[in-house]
Amino acid sequence: MEARRLFHIVEGAARFALGAREGHECDGPCAAHHLGKTVMSMSTIYGALGIAILLEVIGTSMLQQSQQFTRLVPTVIMGLCYAGAFYFLSVSLKVIPIGVAYAIWSGLGVVLISLAGVVLFRQTLDLAAVIGLGFIVVGVVIVNLFSKSVGH
Repeated sequence: MEARRLFHIVEGAARFALGAREGHECDGPCAAHHLGKTVMSMSTIYGALGIAILLEVIGTSMLQQSQQFTRLVPTVIMGLCYAGAFYFLSVSLKVIPIGVAYAIWSGLGVVLISLAGVVLFRQTLDLAAVIGLGFIVVGVVIVNLFSKSVGH
């Protein structure tokens, strides 16, 4: 996938995920985060976290392709993706506690980059790796469904 096309895909996803509703007024706590007059819903916050995860996986894939920073285009894409990943992670931290956001980000990132390794780089996972990745997914699900630290 060429860099320009990748940029447009990520840019479109970011605009969609960060689209906010205007004019919401609330004196007390609510499920949305207030930033000036803009409201960021939980779906927007989790959308930002999802974009952070996606950018981190793309960046890590480009790290593999950069061949220790000897290839310019993959190295530049990697740097931009990592910068974008941290930006969108910071957006999600406006509402999601840092420990929970990082657990989701790193857990799903590990699973997705493992899948990318299998699909893109023809790497193999043994049974122990698949079981371990399954436990990571179960842990992320438990945190999201049952933790009171996550605003639902």
